[in-house]
Amino acid sequence: MQDHPTLKTIFSRKSVRRYSGTAPTREQLTLLVKAGMAAPTAVNKQPWEFIIVTDPAKLELLTQRLPHAKMTAKAGSAIIVLGDKLRQHKGPDADFWITDCSAAIQNILLAAEAMGLGAVWTAAYPDPERVTAVREVLGVTAEHLIPLAVIPVGHPTGEDQPKDKWDPSRVFLNEYGKKLE
Repeated sequence: MQDHPTLKTIFSRKSVRRYSGTAPTREQLTLLVKAGMAAPTAVNKQPWEFIIVTDPAKLELLTQRLPHAKMTAKAGSAIIVLGDKLRQHKGPDADFWITDCSAAIQNILLAAEAMGLGAVWTAAYPDPERVTAVREVLGVTAEHLIPLAVIPVGHPTGEDQPKDKWDPSRVFLNEYGKKLE
């Protein structure tokens, strides 16, 4: 069963922080965003916006301003996922945008792996300094749009490897505390 192509992609996915310096094509980046938009959302509200960044100067600014995204300039591109609080299920005071946009991010990461690209989820939200940095670098002035993540995307060097995160001690059967055996 683990030979299934989708499962192979899931188990091969890794957080790529080392890039060759060759940027993905615009077509590849567009396809990644399209994969992100295929994610499920609460009541199909799709409360997201995406910014594809390929401008080297902006990538360098993101690298300088975001402490956990130091690899962004070397990746050659980034996809920023913004949550739209006005478009989400249950209105502007809810937090459905977070889970909805997180599903989109995971789709992007899996699509990148399937395409032979490397990517890594670096958080902007909920850190106010990181959110402000992304807003300032990319001109996001609308308060209802919240930068959730910056995803550096590029061609991996091959140094980063997937991790086996399976831990059966965290899985229970029918009730909490009853181990899956």
